[in-house]
Amino acid sequence: MIEVLRMGHRPSRDKRITTHVGLVARAFGAEKIYIPGNDTKMKETLDRVVRIFGGDFQVDVSSGIKKILHQHRGIVVHLTMYGTSLPDGITRIRTEHEEEDILVIVGAKKVPRYIYERADLNISVGNQPHSEVAALALFLDRISNGDWMDMDFGGKLKIVPDDRNKNVIEKN
Repeated sequence: MIEVLRMGHRPSRDKRITTHVGLVARAFGAEKIYIPGNDTKMKETLDRVVRIFGGDFQVDVSSGIKKILHQHRGIVVHLTMYGTSLPDGITRIRTEHEEEDILVIVGAKKVPRYIYERADLNISVGNQPHSEVAALALFLDRISNGDWMDMDFGGKLKIVPDDRNKNVIEKN
């Protein structure tokens, strides 16, 4: 199981990026996102996507960061510009933590030092400033070997790939 913790979400400033973090988490195979701060509008937005496009993705906006970290019983992975390289991190997870649940931490503002210390792996997704959305997408794609592309969410709407047309199947 993969869960995502969005650190430092600021509702007045980060709503679009945090929405995208949630959309990527869901679409790329994570089962849950934590967005501390009780942003109920964010929860409603992501829950609406789940209702329409399907899946069992959960959104938790009420738990605090330290509680989430304390309760998690698997590996904690922090995506950053600093740390072990993405390929090396993926290899370590597969060899040393193969059966463990994964909590992936992505930041918004400056991430506190205790996150670097608490993380089992700080994984560098590139060594240049980058988007947490891109970092999460790359990590989830690599950790799943691209299996997210074949997932069937069983939603009311399903987008069918088509290079020329908008092909949407609507289920009742």
